[in-house]
Amino acid sequence: MSGPSDIRPGSWRFRLHEIIFEADTRVGKVFDVTLMVLIILSVILVMLESVPSIQERYGDTLWVLEWSVTIFFSLEYIARIISLKKPKHYILSFYGIIDLLSVIPTYLGLVLGGAQSLMVIRTLRLLRIFRVLKLVKFVREASVLGDALKASRHKISVFFLFVLAIDIIAGTVMYLIEPSSAGFTSIPRSIYWAIVTMTTVGYGDIAPVTVLGQLFASLLMIMGYVIIAVPTGIVSAKLSQMPMRSNTQACLNCGKEGHTDDARYCRFCGEDIYPERSDES
Repeated sequence: MSGPSDIRPGSWRFRLHEIIFEADTRVGKVFDVTLMVLIILSVILVMLESVPSIQERYGDTLWVLEWSVTIFFSLEYIARIISLKKPKHYILSFYGIIDLLSVIPTYLGLVLGGAQSLMVIRTLRLLRIFRVLKLVKFVREASVLGDALKASRHKISVFFLFVLAIDIIAGTVMYLIEPSSAGFTSIPRSIYWAIVTMTTVGYGDIAPVTVLGQLFASLLMIMGYVIIAVPTGIVSAKLSQMPMRSNTQACLNCGKEGHTDDARYCRFCGEDIYPERSDES
């Protein structure tokens, strides 16, 4: 006997899972495109609401549109929970939290009233901008880039510490070389100058005035151009080693994606990601 958490192939929960989590069916593609359009619309609404003249003139229209989008996202969030055997994995996942943060502010606006809470509501409503992060999961190449960054994290971390050490040393040297009247009043402030200089930002709020300091700054600028290219090379090398995935299958148990083309079981929870094939055999 199947339990309440079982989702059998052919059941309405199984079909709902295919629509929401799969992108290789016609209905699934329509759902994904609709979701992308609404995400972009919701982000535009957030930006428009921040313009006083637009808010004053079209406030009611923006309110109706925002609630329409919020209701859709709320139903989508509930549907994702229903269509999974173990929805806890989705609820606590990155996108699950983003989905929740994107709908909560609108409902909190109904509860938090009064002039004293207007600033709180305004701040919470900005959380809806996180919806734009959901667009990333619709780009298949984004998962490959994420894997490359994850595989490069140790090398990038070492590189970051190396650059930080150079900035500390350069800042300390400039503090010794340059007079305080030039802006190098402390080692932390001098390190700030070194970071701005090495990253080629160059605000110009602090600048060396001595010949020795200018010479040292020139060397630091040239070094900055060389250093900036290093992380790109590290990630690019990993990208060339990453296989492109064409598999769009999402696990019926935890909802995770990113499986290889020849995968039969979920690499996150071990569940069979093709239960309909098991039933046919």
